[in-house]
Amino acid sequence: MPAAQTLNPMVEARIASKFEKQQAMKLLDARLLLVKPGEVEIEMPFNMAFTQQNGYIHAGILTTLVDSACGYAAYSLMPPNCGVLSVEFKVNFLSPALGEKYLGVGKVIKAGRTITVCSGEVLAVKNGIETLVAIMQATMMTMVERNE
Repeated sequence: MPAAQTLNPMVEARIASKFEKQQAMKLLDARLLLVKPGEVEIEMPFNMAFTQQNGYIHAGILTTLVDSACGYAAYSLMPPNCGVLSVEFKVNFLSPALGEKYLGVGKVIKAGRTITVCSGEVLAVKNGIETLVAIMQATMMTMVERNE
């Protein structure tokens, strides 16, 4: 996808509106950092409540973060009357998740009419240094939205 491509402001507003309604992202105190066509970044601060027994952020929390980033990346390329739903993903954890904040990055690899394939990354940020802690491959489904 060309880097010069910009997102329609209406699409960006639609993504922001959907993001605000997502209770899981509120629970994580996550915020949208970047929304471009086919790419989304979501940031989450460290929270002791989300750690596992060794003090690292729990794998399920990181998966939630990057799944949302991939989902919104796919959603950015979908028609206005559609929604997005994860249908499959695989996550590889590469390093313990120790950081002051975490960045979930989702990118569309191939957008289709019904199925979109995305890649995702989770970066832990500590003292300004980013460490890749997880990667994801995800399949997202385009669905016609019900009236809300």
